[in-house]
Amino acid sequence: MHPPLSPGSSSSEFKKETWRHTILLSFQGLGVVYGRLSIAPLFVFENVSAEDLKSERFYEFFSFVFWTLTIIPLLKYAVLVLRADDDGEGGTFALYSLLCRHAKVGLLPNDRSTNDVLHYEVGSPSKIMGESRARRAIEKHKSSHYLLLFLALFGSCMIIGDGVLTPALSVFSVSSGLERSLVEISHQFSFSESTRESVEKVLKRYVPIPAACAILVCLFTLQHYGTHKIGFIFAPIVVVWIIFISGVGLYNIFHCDPQIIYAISPLYMYRFIRNVGIKSWRSLGSILLCIAGSEAMFADLGHFSKKSIQVTFFCLIYPALVLCYAGQAAFISKHLGGSEDVTHVAPEDVTHLTESVPRPIRHVFMVLSLFASVVGSQATITASFSIINQCLALGCFPRVKVIHTSDKIHGQVYIPDVNWVLMVLSLAITISFHDTARIGYATGLAIISGMLVTTCLMSLVIALHWEKCLLLSGCFLVCFGSIEAMYLSACLLNFQKGAWYLVLLLVFTMIIMLTWHYGTVKKYKFDLENKVSSDWLTELSPGLGVSRVPGIGFIYTDIVTGIPAFFSHFITNLPAYHQVLIFVSFKSLPVPCISPSQRYLVGRVGSKEYKVYRCIVRYGYCDHIRDTDDFEDQIIRSIGEFISMEESDSEALTSSADGRMIVVGCPTTGGNALVPFNGNSSTIMVPKSPSLANKETERSPVFEPSGSSGCAPVRWKKVRFMLPANSPYNAGICEGRTPRTS
Repeated sequence: MHPPLSPGSSSSEFKKETWRHTILLSFQGLGVVYGRLSIAPLFVFENVSAEDLKSERFYEFFSFVFWTLTIIPLLKYAVLVLRADDDGEGGTFALYSLLCRHAKVGLLPNDRSTNDVLHYEVGSPSKIMGESRARRAIEKHKSSHYLLLFLALFGSCMIIGDGVLTPALSVFSVSSGLERSLVEISHQFSFSESTRESVEKVLKRYVPIPAACAILVCLFTLQHYGTHKIGFIFAPIVVVWIIFISGVGLYNIFHCDPQIIYAISPLYMYRFIRNVGIKSWRSLGSILLCIAGSEAMFADLGHFSKKSIQVTFFCLIYPALVLCYAGQAAFISKHLGGSEDVTHVAPEDVTHLTESVPRPIRHVFMVLSLFASVVGSQATITASFSIINQCLALGCFPRVKVIHTSDKIHGQVYIPDVNWVLMVLSLAITISFHDTARIGYATGLAIISGMLVTTCLMSLVIALHWEKCLLLSGCFLVCFGSIEAMYLSACLLNFQKGAWYLVLLLVFTMIIMLTWHYGTVKKYKFDLENKVSSDWLTELSPGLGVSRVPGIGFIYTDIVTGIPAFFSHFITNLPAYHQVLIFVSFKSLPVPCISPSQRYLVGRVGSKEYKVYRCIVRYGYCDHIRDTDDFEDQIIRSIGEFISMEESDSEALTSSADGRMIVVGCPTTGGNALVPFNGNSSTIMVPKSPSLANKETERSPVFEPSGSSGCAPVRWKKVRFMLPANSPYNAGICEGRTPRTS
């Protein structure tokens, strides 16, 4: 068994990945990582008007598709950005976390004393590298701190917006293909011309939108089952889908236009730019959709490994997508390039991927495309849940209920409130726009904006974390930023055609995040300014006639020094508190995860006889410690471990910065800690110390609440304390109940 990881260590140090394990992870990652990227051919050329593809313009657009796939997903993400992992985690918050740790730019609501308490031990995540001119400049200007936080939140909003737009785009594109298939089936019947036209009007009016809305409702309703239950079918679907579209693309290359291979030459892009106009430049916003889902290669890094993601992309995804787009461009070339053997396909339907599929297998394609679109949409919805969960750790999103759908993959979460909001927004855009092109314009703006955020943060990571020269950082920013800025300008030209919806969604989401973060910081500063000294509780309160009630009390507070002001108001109005009092604080650190051995900081408040403790629970942006059912047991065990360490070695308490707080790990059943016993009640064993048996164990039934109808319901948890069976001291059992407010 591997030793626990420290907050600053990388899990890759202990991971010896075999080729067998890499292949297994590669297969599992097909549905999660590449589900979105693989369905992009459904709507890339479909959103380009037939007029823009005439005069051999399709060669130029395919050249843009090829080089965009090569430069952004392959070179930028698969080769470079994947190296900037944060202890195996990826995504916008991973880059922001690296900058917070190595450049002191974090704006989390912690005061100086809090940072001293949280980061005193060896191997702390706050360890700073050597000073550099760039680091000093960023740390000096407070405005740069706010700018980086804004970039992190902006990138998060783009992911949330993508979670709204992608399901609507992919599902509506499939439903439109279903409508065309039904029209073709109707042509097989011997209807009159007027009847056939009436049937086509009915199908075009009543099939796409109702079918898309029904699929969207089913998709969001299934979210509560979790990715771990429905995800086992993702990888096989993507494998079959990738093989199918690459095979169709290869068939179209040889059957329609083998010369399309020469279009990979950059000269075609140069010819496009030389003769470009505003109308044709807008079409680049649709071509941008070919890299939709590339961000998932980095964002889902924590669930897989670098090697598995790279192997899958290099060996399967990249060549399959190139063949698919080349085949579709060859099909368009045959039908719009002036060839004489043109079939009966309408010009406005030539750009649809469905039309490029041979008729004998077109119905199979429709079924596959439906399942593939669901897989791609599922990936973006799950990413929205994950990014909101990370925003909760930063104090930048209102507190919502988070349900963990997997015991093995901590990143798979389900947020009911957010799920229904996303569903309503997706249905609204589907019904109001009812056009894949308009939805695609908004989706393209969300994609390229998120990629620009990654490029900016990555350039800072190169300079501040990797400590490379500013020239190299600037080259990365200019090379990739210029390409993404080009696509951004094309998307902004389509602002009035649908991209405005994303801006409205961005403003709405950013107002929520920034307002909540502002309120969180203000509340924390108020608590700091109005906190009461510990001496007031341990020395002055007995003179005020405060009595100690039997039981164990948990008091939540954001501050880690002193007594919160609300507790002093409570004592003033109701002069009583529990015989064992624990002040619990949750503090987020800019790391993905905190190992259990370094999660708890425990100390006393006042002398031993007061039995008042402080427990600081540290967690990373990927930890979910508050959602465990035995969380109170873990805190009680940490207190017991602290008491044991205090009795055995009093000098251990002097190792911390303030002389009281020490790191307490998760004790095992063989240690001298409080360990719960599996039974009808929760049994906890105390250390082998006669002083502890006399001083720290006691009967602790908490008094029943007064029964006010306005109070929240309280669940009672029975707790028992006993000495171990092999203890040389007298065994005594003491029990009580602790309140758990639900």
